[in-house]
Amino acid sequence: MPREGVGLSVAENTQNGPVQAGDLIDEFNGWLAELTAREGSDLHVKVGVPPKIREATGALVPLERGALTQDYTAAIARRIIPPDRRERFEAAGEVDFAYSAAGVGRFRANVFRQRGTTSLVLRKLRYGGPGFDELRLPEVVRKLSEEPRGLVLVTGPTGSGKTTTLAAMIEHINRSKQIHIVTVEDPIEVVFRDEEASINQREVGNDTESFLSALRAALRQDPDIILIGEMRDTETVRAALQAAETGHLVLSTLHTVNVTETVNRVVDFFPPFQQHQIRLTLAGALRGIICQRLVPTVDGGRTPGVEVLVNTGRVAERIVDPDKTAEIHDIIADGGFYGMATFEQSLLELVRSGRVSVGAALEASSARHDFELMLQQAEIAIPSIA
Repeated sequence: MPREGVGLSVAENTQNGPVQAGDLIDEFNGWLAELTAREGSDLHVKVGVPPKIREATGALVPLERGALTQDYTAAIARRIIPPDRRERFEAAGEVDFAYSAAGVGRFRANVFRQRGTTSLVLRKLRYGGPGFDELRLPEVVRKLSEEPRGLVLVTGPTGSGKTTTLAAMIEHINRSKQIHIVTVEDPIEVVFRDEEASINQREVGNDTESFLSALRAALRQDPDIILIGEMRDTETVRAALQAAETGHLVLSTLHTVNVTETVNRVVDFFPPFQQHQIRLTLAGALRGIICQRLVPTVDGGRTPGVEVLVNTGRVAERIVDPDKTAEIHDIIADGGFYGMATFEQSLLELVRSGRVSVGAALEASSARHDFELMLQQAEIAIPSIA
């Protein structure tokens, strides 16, 4: 009898002939094991090419295996998609879920269709968050995680390490405070074990219908801290702001590239007639914003470059006044006393420390001309363009 979810046909392996369902999953788990052994972050499975892994350097490197067929990738997808998610995949063409491989680890999976074929991307998840020292995050991130209430946002493009930074913040709190933490994620990406804190982790789709319903329920669960995996819609943002106003510390993420865009993005979730009130609410509730992107290091790894905002009276005034919001960047540049830093200031410190080359820092910079001036003022040579 065929295994459940694989169907009556046998998947074709272009290297070794027909492969039965058990062998198929064994090979797939082997790719994940190799990903883990290489300390990579993601496995990419796509028709017409070998599987590829995202190495610690950020490069996407193929495994030593022939090109995959549609039958083979579709069979893997049918085998690993949970039964309660299959209908969603068939209807929407994409689905998120968590996948565990015995002896290898837990992974966040996304299966999707592209050009009529099936593709998969799996990200390696971890147990417990890393330490701040391990990530080499600035001290201000630790201080923001220790805020008793308010809203702290970690932002950046996909793959910029937002989840890892949030995990470090939660792990720090878990080791130091006897409080209740509720997380709402889609899916759960880091599994925490209770130390000093009590942590309840809820997964959208498995444990709750949506971010909004879980957030509303969380307010009746005696939380001290609420982590929202991502603020995706107006009602979730509204509920997060209300929770931050009423005595909870709320941590969440947005896909924005700098602090000013983050403020405007939160406001733009709402219709124009509500935006002034939202600006007032945000100015009162916000504690800080950490925007980050990963920069290649000289030793072949990657390290976060961060733009950090700490909400002060001057910042709050510019959040309230849309005509002055763009001035926040200048306040960050002058806010070193509070732990603030622009991306360019962060990159300059990475160059000075020897962790990042001048060329890599220039590539990562948001304002290349300004950064070149900073390098010149610091008497750091700028490589010539061949």
